[in-house]
Amino acid sequence: MRRYLFPLIALVAMLCAGCATDQRNQALITTLNGYANTLRWADFQSAQQFVDPKVREANPLTSLDLARFQQVRVTGYDEGAGPVPDGENRVRQVVQISLVNLNTQSERTVIDRQSWRYDPQTKRWWLMSGLPDITRD
Repeated sequence: MRRYLFPLIALVAMLCAGCATDQRNQALITTLNGYANTLRWADFQSAQQFVDPKVREANPLTSLDLARFQQVRVTGYDEGAGPVPDGENRVRQVVQISLVNLNTQSERTVIDRQSWRYDPQTKRWWLMSGLPDITRD
């Protein structure tokens, strides 16, 4: 009986680890989709809630930032190849965001290099790179 107990415990541990990985991957998919949808609607204030709280505290949105975000409409959000692992509990993603300036009606594209971190305690993915810089091409 004892010789079967250790392999059984090891199997249960591996299955639990697999469940945790599945939960983390599902959380990533849900988070990235939610963030993309929020940006597609140009709701940059809500998108700020995806940013890691420490990053948000260190780099709060200014009234100038909010005014700039209100001057654009997002017309495209292309994730390209999607998220790529970047270490344990980290992924990165390069996104092309097409914007139209509401005042000039000119369209341009910005590249957003996103860095995401998974917090195992809260079981949540946080954006570490902050909101996209829409002032540069």
